[in-house]
Amino acid sequence: MLKVTITRREVFKAGGAVALGETGVLGGLKAGGIYADMSTINPDVSREVAAEFTKAGRFMLDSPLSGSPVTVKAGNASVMVGGDAAAFERAKPVMLAIGPKVTHIGANGLACQMKIAVNLLLMVEVICFGEAVALAEKGGVGREIAVDAILKSVAASPVLGYRGPFILEGKMPAVPLADVTLQQKDMLLALDLGRRLGSPVPLAAAANEMMNACRGLGIDRKDFVAAHEVYRRLGGQS
Repeated sequence: MLKVTITRREVFKAGGAVALGETGVLGGLKAGGIYADMSTINPDVSREVAAEFTKAGRFMLDSPLSGSPVTVKAGNASVMVGGDAAAFERAKPVMLAIGPKVTHIGANGLACQMKIAVNLLLMVEVICFGEAVALAEKGGVGREIAVDAILKSVAASPVLGYRGPFILEGKMPAVPLADVTLQQKDMLLALDLGRRLGSPVPLAAAANEMMNACRGLGIDRKDFVAAHEVYRRLGGQS
């Protein structure tokens, strides 16, 4: 019977101990065993840990999950996987039990890299949504009408479909799907990746600054779609 050990952390500060410590995952895996880490972390850190598993005759797959609690509950989450292709095929049935869309991206670390790129796109999209609504509001369009129009337009997307309505009066969830701190962590990863690869990421930089503005206004505990509120205040709206 196949056994795949899975972990997921939002930061990897304790990841080395979890994976490689005396009582870590590596020590508990049998030869040929598979460890899937579903965290979104620095790709190089993921590669370093994977190398230790390879030395020990085990496999580590970086397997970041793409999806919020909403998409996971709806059965629409996706998993990107980096690492040994044969190990991926063995672990794929387990991954499919988590979400119906499982993709082998390539070698170790590349799934983390791809997930960072996806999160960059997601964050910029949500922040641009707030910018667009604030602009429409400043010109006299009601917020509910503006949100409804966007969600019926060519610019609509799954993430805006469930997250966009949060900016309506009384709709912001008490427990955010992803607060400013969590989402900003991913933008810092994107900025670092862009710097190291020499690939420009100006929109990631702008998105990160909007998260800084959320912090400055004391709304960083809200879902990061609260960037809409920053735009309103910058534009002189109450």
